[in-house]
Amino acid sequence: MVFSSLTFLCAFLPVVLALYLICPKSLRNLLLAAVSLVFYAWGEPVYIFIMLFSTVFDYINGRMIEYFEHQNKQQYKKYFLILSVIGNLGILFFFKYTDMLLSSWNRLTDSNIALLELALPIGISFYTFQTMSYTIDVYRGIVKAQHNIISFAMYVCMFPQLIAGPIVRYQDIENQIQDRKIVETEWVQGMRRFFIGLGKKVIFANQIGCVWQEISGGNLDELSVAGAWLGAFAYTFQIYFDFSGYSDMAIGLGQMFGFSFPENFCYPYESMNITEFWRRWHITLGRWFREYVYIPLGGNRKGLKRQILNLLIVWLLTGLWHGASWNFALWGLYYFVLLFIEKVFLLKKMEQWPLFLRHIYGKFFIIIGWVIFALEDFAAIGGYFKALFGIRHTLVNETAFYQWSSYGVLMVILLFASTRIPIRCVRWIKEFVMGKLPEAIRKRTSVIAFIVYGFYTICILFISLSLLVKGSYNPFLYFRF
Repeated sequence: MVFSSLTFLCAFLPVVLALYLICPKSLRNLLLAAVSLVFYAWGEPVYIFIMLFSTVFDYINGRMIEYFEHQNKQQYKKYFLILSVIGNLGILFFFKYTDMLLSSWNRLTDSNIALLELALPIGISFYTFQTMSYTIDVYRGIVKAQHNIISFAMYVCMFPQLIAGPIVRYQDIENQIQDRKIVETEWVQGMRRFFIGLGKKVIFANQIGCVWQEISGGNLDELSVAGAWLGAFAYTFQIYFDFSGYSDMAIGLGQMFGFSFPENFCYPYESMNITEFWRRWHITLGRWFREYVYIPLGGNRKGLKRQILNLLIVWLLTGLWHGASWNFALWGLYYFVLLFIEKVFLLKKMEQWPLFLRHIYGKFFIIIGWVIFALEDFAAIGGYFKALFGIRHTLVNETAFYQWSSYGVLMVILLFASTRIPIRCVRWIKEFVMGKLPEAIRKRTSVIAFIVYGFYTICILFISLSLLVKGSYNPFLYFRF
């Protein structure tokens, strides 16, 4: 079940919200844990036991770390931290990377070892990082161990951010787990945020995703330069609106249940360099690797050579975290090289560049990176790059001309939608409407906000539901990560 499905929108979510609102506060954690397990088990009932194991495993590890801290037995405390890290990474490695390594070994050695062909448990990359951060933070003394296993299970299994984040550390919501209130204004804002995310996913990501599917699934030898760049632009917009839309829906749902989840995107395509891009894209993942890998390795405190090694480790892990295919490792190395060059040579010099040149530089390398990310086969990546740069490919053909004329307007809309311009337009409309109303009504700003925001929210919901009922293309990219 995904958020952009009719089952979730028309059945699961209304029922869960109704139950949550009438449920006594003392039982809300139990309710959220129960419905989250139903949500998770909807598509993969067998793998619910992995999540339950991870929950109990790290609940016990947290309690034991706390116990030996009180006993002042630091060595035993460290043992349980190591056990937690090895256990969590072992489960993740087994389900996510075993077949990748076996198939690579078969190709290298001409062996014929049978693959396990295990389905990847939904959300395992996200909840594994969340439970690991919990035990690490208990070990560091940043948070207290959770003594109520129901509350801890609710944290691990919470369906709003289970499938694709944002990665919510225990410390982010520690105080909200036992003491949270449903405030009417927050609930309304959460609902609006959810529907904005739904619109990003269904109206934008799904529609432009069809373009990428059409271009990348065709014969790359017949692809023109113009067609290749259209496909690269299409995937660049698809992955942004798909993932940021899901994050918006997750954050909105969290608000409706009384939680405040961390932001995961901050208009990343407005970035003027790669360093800035990674401060704005998948913010919670970057923060996780910085706090739990990069800084413990020494960060930039041990000289340039050690910093370069630490960056290399972090970006290899970041690439592989996204998927069990070597193109993700290549993607991680690609960003390691770019960030290394920026940090050592370019960042200060770039301050002297014209703004438009900085924007072109940033967008060019981001788009190239998404091509590596999207195509798992190295031959396909090579073939696509040949088309992008016109190596034995025509500049434009009839197919590309038709595609650009058909989707050019959509591209322009997506370009503006990926910036702050729509928000500024809505604020301008709100101010314009207020200027036209009588003074008595103008003072009631909440009414004006309700009219303006309510109108476009209803429009988004209506269009999204119409497309879903129609049965339009509706994948979810981060399911495979």
